This record gives sequence, C-alpha cells and structure tokens, in this order.
Amino acid sequence: MNLSAKHKIAFGFGSLAFGIKDQGFNTLLLLYYNQVIGLPAAQVGAAILIATLVDAVLDPLIGHASDHYRSRMGRRHPFMYGAALPMAIAYALFWSPPDAAQSVQLAWLVGLSIVVRVAVSLYEIPSTALMAELTNDYDERTTLSTWRSLFMALALVGMGIVVFKYFLAPTAQQPVGQLNAEGYVRYGYVGAALMFVSVLVAARGTHDRIPMLRASIPERQHGSLWSGLKLLMSDRAYVSVVLCAFLFAVGGGIATTLGTYLQTYFWKVTADQIAAITAGFGAGIPVGLIVSAMTRHLNKKLVTISACALALIAFVALVTLRLTGVLGGDVQAIMPWLVAQSGLMAVCLLVTVIMSASMLADVADHIEVKSGRRMEGLMFAALIMIQKAVSGFGVFCSGIILTLVGFPEKADPATIDPAIVHHLALVYVIGTGVMVFLALLAISIFPISRESHRRTLELQKAMRAGAAIAS
Repeated sequence: MNLSAKHKIAFGFGSLAFGIKDQGFNTLLLLYYNQVIGLPAAQVGAAILIATLVDAVLDPLIGHASDHYRSRMGRRHPFMYGAALPMAIAYALFWSPPDAAQSVQLAWLVGLSIVVRVAVSLYEIPSTALMAELTNDYDERTTLSTWRSLFMALALVGMGIVVFKYFLAPTAQQPVGQLNAEGYVRYGYVGAALMFVSVLVAARGTHDRIPMLRASIPERQHGSLWSGLKLLMSDRAYVSVVLCAFLFAVGGGIATTLGTYLQTYFWKVTADQIAAITAGFGAGIPVGLIVSAMTRHLNKKLVTISACALALIAFVALVTLRLTGVLGGDVQAIMPWLVAQSGLMAVCLLVTVIMSASMLADVADHIEVKSGRRMEGLMFAALIMIQKAVSGFGVFCSGIILTLVGFPEKADPATIDPAIVHHLALVYVIGTGVMVFLALLAISIFPISRESHRRTLELQKAMRAGAAIAS
C-alpha cells in the first residue's frame, strides 16, 4: 500500500500523547510526589511499580482484544477513539492530588497512575500495531516508526522546555523552580488537553485506511491469548527485541528520573539551565532521525547495537568524570558538556525506539510464516508495556536507590549532605551502565536481516495464495 504524507504524519502525531505522558512520568513524577508533595521515595516507586504490574496484566489483553475485534471501524480504531477522553481527564487529575493524609495521596497516585497507563495502552497498542498493517516494506516501516518517534521526541523536548521555563519558574515564595507546586497543576491541564487533541487527530487521520487494513488481514484468527504468548516467548527474534527494549527502558528510566535529581542536587543547575539542557536534547532529534534514515543502506540490528554502545557513554560519562575529579565544580564551564550529553542521549534513545518498533513489525511477518497467525496487537502490547517501563521499573528502581542512599524528602540543594549526593551519583552510574550493556547483548542475537525479511515476504505471499486457492 502506498502511504501518503498525510497518513504517515497522522500515524505519528498521536505519539505526542505518549511523549507528554513520558516526559511527565519520567522527569517530574518522582520529584513532584517525593520532594513537593512529601511522600517517601520508596512509596512513590512502589506505587508506580503497582501500576506497571497492572499494565503487565492488561496490556496483553488489550493487544489480544484488538487483534480479534471486528467492527465497521476495523480492529484498531474503536480503541484509539475511545482512549482520548479518559486519558486526558486522568492525566489532568494526576497532577492535582488532594491536600489530605499521605495514605490518601498515595492511593490517589496509585489509582490515577493505573488509569493513565491503561488509557495510554488503549490508544498506543492498537495504534502501533497499525505499523505492520499499513505496509510490509522493510524501509517504509522504519519511516513510519521515525514519524512516530519524531512526535514523541518533540513532546518530550517541547514539554520539557515549557515546563522548566514557564510552569516551574522560580517565585518569591519558592526560589527553586523545580519545587514550585502550583506549576505542576497548570502543567497537568495543558498536557491533558494536548494529549486529547493528538489522539483524536491521529485516529481521524488514518481512518480512511480502515477498509484496506481489513482487507489485508486473514479472515480467520485462531488461538488463545495464552498460546499466542507462548509462541512469542519461544521465538528468538521476538524475545531479543523485547528484552533489549525492556533493559534499555529500565536504564533510560533510571537515567531520566534520577537525572532530574542529579541536575538539581549534584550539578546544582537552575530551572533555566535545565531548560537549556532539554533544548540540547531537542537538538539531538534531527541527528537521530538522520541516523535512522541510514537504515535504508544499513541493517537495523547494526544500527541498534551502535545506539546502545553510544548510550553507555551518554548516560554515564560526565557523572563518572565528575566523581573521579576530572571535571571541576564550575557549573557554567560544565554546561556545554551537559547540553552535548543531552543531545547524544536523544540520538541514542530515538534510534533505539525507532529500530525496536520497526524490527518488531518485521517479526510480525516472520511469526505469520512460522505459525499462520497475525498477532500485531499482542506483539506490540509488550513493546508498549516496555516503553512505559521507563516510568515504571525505572521510577521504582530510582525510588529504591534514593531510599538506600538515605535521600531525604523536601531536601534543600544548599544544605543536603554531599556524601548522600555522591552515593546517589555512583549508584546511578552503575545502574544505568549495567542495564544498557545488557540491552546491547540482547539485541546482538536478533536474527532477521533485510535479505531474510525479503525471503519471509515471498513465503508469506505463497502461503496466502495457497490459502486463497484452498478456500
């Protein structure tokens, strides 16, 4: 199927919602509920882990349901349209916890985290599954994944700059902008409105492709959810992508969640300087897109391995140099390096996300040839769940780390014990480094290449032709 620019842009536009949610959950959630609201870090981490475990149960069910759903709007779009309003309402309320006992605030955090995550899943899983249905071309799938990742990255960067530049600006009452409680409330309403619009635009923009999507899907779907999961978990190609994405997501979650702590307490930068660092992340986006475009001539696996290797440097290099005394304490002198590091992180994250989704779309064809089943929804459910693990297991691990190093609630950057901050930075380096290295090892066993995918499509075409003759 030939896809127009309108369809490609619409397909990607909905990821603004995912990017806004990720920016909030990864960068702001733990800092807000721990340092502003005053909940213990371990409790905040546990609350997010609970929501993540609920995701682990519901996401495969959502994916399986969208694989087997039948309606005049096809398999995917009813879920996409239905997710918009509950997603927006829950996200707005999430940043406005009641002024009540800590137990009530913790329950609010757990409940709204679950609702936000489930609503995001109802959109993201069916929407991402469209990647394997809109086209079977090896390179065009990377293009679709690139558009999706572009809008997600724009949301991450754009909201990051706006949040720290405007919503979390210092006030006379609160000179540390990151601890400005009122700014989080305003941010929640704006973010929710943008999420609502992006989801509806994406669903409507791909709506006219529904007849072609239905025509491309085998009429008979067979097999239970459990049998589908067993099939996927025993497949080397699928497991290597999912495991790489999971490990990278946890490492990235630790890096982004504790990164805000390190910026505030280790580097001691201001909210304006954090906005500048976020802008550096934005500058890395076009570089990441260019690198991803190179897969028209390179193998996806090779590009992903390279991105993981560079991520090791991006996540830990500057903190390690500071811990070993190579870098001094002059923030103004270090700022260009922090901005450059942020840009490199953007490149690595963007390329890894793009390649993971594109490779998983290729695995869908491999699975059909292997089993006769189309399971895009179930397959991508795991990837979406893993991407949300950035703000799930990452926040949980970060909360445990903060507890282990004895990081206090509502800490003052000027008076906090330097030994605590030093220990936090050291554990950050070890945690992110180990996770990203394991992700690199996982993707190294991915077996599908451009040539093997071409052969798979030939077998797929022959199988479908044989099925048509038999029927």
